[in-house]
Amino acid sequence: MAYRAARRHDPIALVWYAKADKKRLHPEQLAWWAREALRAGRWSAVLAAIRAMPATERQRETWRYWKARALKAKGQVTKANALLAALSVKHSYYGQLANEDLGEAIGPLPANYRANRREMAAIEKLPGIRRALLLYRLGMRYDGIREWNRAIRGLHDKALLAAAELAYRNHWYDRAINTANRTRALHDYALRYPTPHYHLMTAYTRKLGLDEAWVYGLIRQESRFAAGVRSSAGAYGMMQVMPATGRWIAKRLGIRHFHQRSLIDLDTNIAFGTYYLKHVLDLMDDQTVLATAAYNAGPLRAARWRAARPMAGAVYVETIPFTETRHYVQKVMSNAVYYASSFGRRLVSLKQRLGTILGASTETQTAGG
Repeated sequence: MAYRAARRHDPIALVWYAKADKKRLHPEQLAWWAREALRAGRWSAVLAAIRAMPATERQRETWRYWKARALKAKGQVTKANALLAALSVKHSYYGQLANEDLGEAIGPLPANYRANRREMAAIEKLPGIRRALLLYRLGMRYDGIREWNRAIRGLHDKALLAAAELAYRNHWYDRAINTANRTRALHDYALRYPTPHYHLMTAYTRKLGLDEAWVYGLIRQESRFAAGVRSSAGAYGMMQVMPATGRWIAKRLGIRHFHQRSLIDLDTNIAFGTYYLKHVLDLMDDQTVLATAAYNAGPLRAARWRAARPMAGAVYVETIPFTETRHYVQKVMSNAVYYASSFGRRLVSLKQRLGTILGASTETQTAGG
């Protein structure tokens, strides 16, 4: 009962959790005890829930971070900062938050390591890489991915970055990102956070007044810039636009004879995806966290997850009931920070981007689209 109530954000959940036998709660139930305590600002309960978790759960970045935040709220700053310092080296959402809590922030991205001609030539000769590229060019994308992943297994950083560069040159952006993400010591952030179709993209983001770093961050999470794909759920293209959403947008734009297959077209996909993103941003009071959640899970759910009072954006995100949407919003907002840095934009920290989520209103709770 407590677990189900917590996932509904029912305040009675904390009353029931207080009465529960903690030893009989499984890790997911304990996680939602911590989340609901976090939502209520009950830091002692957050610490109690984390202490009750199995050791493997306590070591997750999520709970290491929120334990640090709870300790700091309780005045145990030295212990909190030690936990944050250990997390701050992670290239992750929680690593970014930990850095910012320690007074640091992401600056200009470090210099990239660029593969030289010799390294590129060596990668191009690998039979597995050649087979993968051939399969990709023949439209056998998933077979190509399997072949590519086998070919790069065990490669050192310089070879991985050469492979990532080769994928990028062949417009295989998801493999470029995936491969560049695997490096340990040498990095190329331009390959981790690529900006394909920049002029087309910015034509729409500027027309609609959207933050291009946020839009790029969202697309990186949606599809890794795979333009001609259709998901198992039926969403099309780089911005993963659903057919029903496409029909709704076409009607709004006065487009006659719309067919869902047109969503594969790059220009149409970006036009429709950015239009819908602007629509949900307007519905969500210009709060990008809410709009990101709405793009993934729908405006009604994103609005329903708000509290009656304002709350920190990081708390809203942590207490999103859908695991997929929670991770999605974390990745998109984290990506946006790196993209803004790569564009040389004014620094907006992750915590600033998460902001404060305004209290729910009747209008936004009933919004659709």
